[in-house]
Amino acid sequence: MNRFDTYFQMEEKDIIEYTLLKATAIDWDRASMKVIIPKEHGNLNYVYRVTDGKGNSIYIKQAGTETRISKDMKPSRDRNRLESEILMLQDSYAKGMVPYIYFYDTVMCACGMEDCSDFLVMRQAMLEHRIYPHFANEITDFLIDTLLKSSDVVIDHKEKKKIGGKLVSPDLCDITEKLVFMEPYNDIHHRNNVYPPNADFVKKELYEDKALHLEVAKLKFNFMTNAQALIHGDLHTGSIFIKEDALKVFDPEFGILGPCGYDIGNVIANLIFAYDNGLAYKKDEFNAWVLKSIEDVTDLFIEKYNKYFDKWVTEPMARVEGFKEYYLDSILNDTAGFTGTELHRRTVGMANVADVTTITDERKRLIAERINILAGKEFILNAKSFKCGKDYVDTVLRCKDLAMKV
Repeated sequence: MNRFDTYFQMEEKDIIEYTLLKATAIDWDRASMKVIIPKEHGNLNYVYRVTDGKGNSIYIKQAGTETRISKDMKPSRDRNRLESEILMLQDSYAKGMVPYIYFYDTVMCACGMEDCSDFLVMRQAMLEHRIYPHFANEITDFLIDTLLKSSDVVIDHKEKKKIGGKLVSPDLCDITEKLVFMEPYNDIHHRNNVYPPNADFVKKELYEDKALHLEVAKLKFNFMTNAQALIHGDLHTGSIFIKEDALKVFDPEFGILGPCGYDIGNVIANLIFAYDNGLAYKKDEFNAWVLKSIEDVTDLFIEKYNKYFDKWVTEPMARVEGFKEYYLDSILNDTAGFTGTELHRRTVGMANVADVTTITDERKRLIAERINILAGKEFILNAKSFKCGKDYVDTVLRCKDLAMKV
């Protein structure tokens, strides 16, 4: 028996002992081990980086009883197991594109994860207006590998259902269903973060638009019932490690069987947030790259889908003439709608993004938020119109022009 046989919320003083007990695959130099608390914890969990003088390192991540963003949110601590198992599964689909899991512990609700500190969190890199020409190609590799390979087009249906039964957190699904698909449109729980100068605009464009509410209701039920593939469930730039020649996707604890377009739309929306920030600070070269990346994420996904569908398909009925096109069309429709809901929830909802909130000039932040709100509405209300990357970029630029008429 040891003291880690019963759950408790670990503190910095506990981490070295715990690491030595669990991360036995690493030959630690105990005398030189130290614990570093990363600046960015995220909204839910507690993270510690452990290193030693021999160059060994690991991240220890533990799920607390409450989320870090709100003590009112108490999702199951089992989310750490879910995250670990999803990462291991994603690694089997997209080798090397997620952090390696050394262990996960269902008692302490913690895991040992590959140290990716030689990467930057992409959100921070975007705030520094760094340019990564490889991003669109690599993220679409990740998307096509994880989404198409885990769909009924490719995977054995029984195996997929087993995955769905094992890898689901009702508590985390509830958070998404409320924070993404309800509260940005009605503030029913009075916890939205609305920028005061935009309060009247938000009321008119989001809270009072009944046509918008109907389309969001459809998207909510699509998200809840469309078990299309194993999605990451929260694929924003804060969940991507990046460096000059590589990226790794992490934090898939919101992962479920859901619509492919949810992940793709989240990526596009978070590029738009990066564009907001670049626009505010007049970073023209950066913004040109971001807009090109929005185009490329959409177009490369389509290109890779068309390339690999026929190569990977195993389901006989998915080979029926016209199904391939129908299936892609449904993914593209979902992508547009979910791009819109991500733009809205991160602009006015409970969990905002630093790309926007760090804009210090009031008018420039006002413009950024209005770009997100107006473009998001276009993506939701006219989802069937977005069939290529240029459609997204044209809409963002048009909404920028409208927003700048403040």
